[in-house]
Amino acid sequence: MRVLVTNDDGVGSPGLAALAAAVAEDGHELIVAAPLEDCSGSSSAIGPVAQNQGISYEPVALPGAPGIEALGVDGPPALIVLIARLGGFGQPPELVVSGINPGHNTGRSTLHSGTVGAALTAANFGISGLAVSTGAGTEIHWDTGARIAVLATRWLIGAPKTTVVNLNVPNVPLSDVMGVRLASLASFGTVRSAITDAGRGKLQIELRDTEVELDPGTDTALVARGIVAVTPIVGIRAAGDSDVAAYLEAELASDEAWPGGLAASGS
Repeated sequence: MRVLVTNDDGVGSPGLAALAAAVAEDGHELIVAAPLEDCSGSSSAIGPVAQNQGISYEPVALPGAPGIEALGVDGPPALIVLIARLGGFGQPPELVVSGINPGHNTGRSTLHSGTVGAALTAANFGISGLAVSTGAGTEIHWDTGARIAVLATRWLIGAPKTTVVNLNVPNVPLSDVMGVRLASLASFGTVRSAITDAGRGKLQIELRDTEVELDPGTDTALVARGIVAVTPIVGIRAAGDSDVAAYLEAELASDEAWPGGLAASGS
């Protein structure tokens, strides 16, 4: 497969190098392109793309992955996926693998993750995507996340197109992994955001540990127990039946400022 490897932490991240090296070793043809700067929390944003301004990119040497060519791009990971699928880096990729993020992307906060956003953008452009995260720490076992990511990539190749998988791996040696489970999204991750007043017209966002006991089948709870949490996710889709359209039409029909309402009233 021709695989785009990207991330949201920046092209100099050791997690990107570990992931790219593992995917390349498994025999895939790589496009490695990632933001020049840290774009964490960018979700599926593509930024303010103006038609009269180019998108800068440059070749970058990946630390820890000699021989693998990489590009640093002036933009978030979802934009990089868009560019790649439109042929901006040569033949378009057939699969996107995003990560390895230092810090788990679990719970509903995955909505804000640039790592996950890249995988969801892949699905929006007709191919499958994998988002890979591991636990943060003074020592990170990148090789564990990379090994499991390669196995997940193999599975995705045979899965229906536009399948998206969010993979959260414990930050432990591979031999200490306690298993793999299909996981639901927790109501939140391992930490929650809080706002404090920093004075002088500024607000400060702080991340605080939570003490709430989560359902044991959620991604946050599983990975905390040393288990790999695997969560298939979907992106934008219609929610189904709703009476909102009928309500709006009825309200507008009674509004004399709307031509449809005037015609309906015989005016």
